[in-house]
Amino acid sequence: MSYLRWDHRPQLRRPVLVAAFEGWNDAGEAATTALRWLDGTTEAAPFATIDPEEFYDFTVARPHVRLDSGMHRTIEWPTPTFSAASIPGAGHDLVLLVGIEPALKWRSFTEAVLEVASDLGVETVFTLGALLADVPHTRPVRVTGTATDPSIIAEMGFTRSRYEGPTGIVGVLMDACANRKLRSASLWATTPHYLRETQSPKAALALIERLGGLLDLPLDTTDLEIASSAYERQVNEMLSGEDDVADYVRRLEEDSEEDEGEQPFAIPPAETLAAEVEQFLRDQRRNGG
Repeated sequence: MSYLRWDHRPQLRRPVLVAAFEGWNDAGEAATTALRWLDGTTEAAPFATIDPEEFYDFTVARPHVRLDSGMHRTIEWPTPTFSAASIPGAGHDLVLLVGIEPALKWRSFTEAVLEVASDLGVETVFTLGALLADVPHTRPVRVTGTATDPSIIAEMGFTRSRYEGPTGIVGVLMDACANRKLRSASLWATTPHYLRETQSPKAALALIERLGGLLDLPLDTTDLEIASSAYERQVNEMLSGEDDVADYVRRLEEDSEEDEGEQPFAIPPAETLAAEVEQFLRDQRRNGG
């Protein structure tokens, strides 16, 4: 049984599939923000969806009710959508997949993704992810590239993933690609753990810049750069009045560990740090900051 719903099959030049999923693999919404930005800025055209009925718990990933101008109600389901984009001057066309991490039937879900890749002749699959880490918001975002394909590791300077432990749909999709002998790689950005509920345009920008560099995509990222500067400015404003959090961030900025003879630095609980920052940013959004 195919869970795909095709509108049409686009004709593409050396396509590369780029995928990102909301949820466990998407700290600071960095990966999905990056992919939705790429979808919008390239004017990508939708061409297929995955039927969400078999893959989602709708009490968690709830559908939304929308009203049109005539006050007619429609229900929008959490539907993973494929779109295609051709970028002038680029050597590859793009197939973009963005959606919520499925709750059920991950192997069937990845089979649907790989069916699209096979039908369109996709050469390489990239997944985007983001994780929480002990990093300050003031430093450049670290983006790590991982792969299992030796040719990608050598060609792009990636590292072989040595992670062991729980995984998300990104890890399952990468494993399925490897089993199919389909070239695949992941780009992972780090985001500050004390801003865990805040969208990070800075991390999204870092992912886009790394992906664009690898695929030689001519992209104008001015709007993401402006959003990143505003994000950092807002957090800095909050920290100027919160000594505990500011001290903690300064400690994260240090390049070397403390000398053994110094008193250990007392780090406030992560929940307290996050709550203070999140409340500040919510207030800023309400006030139009």
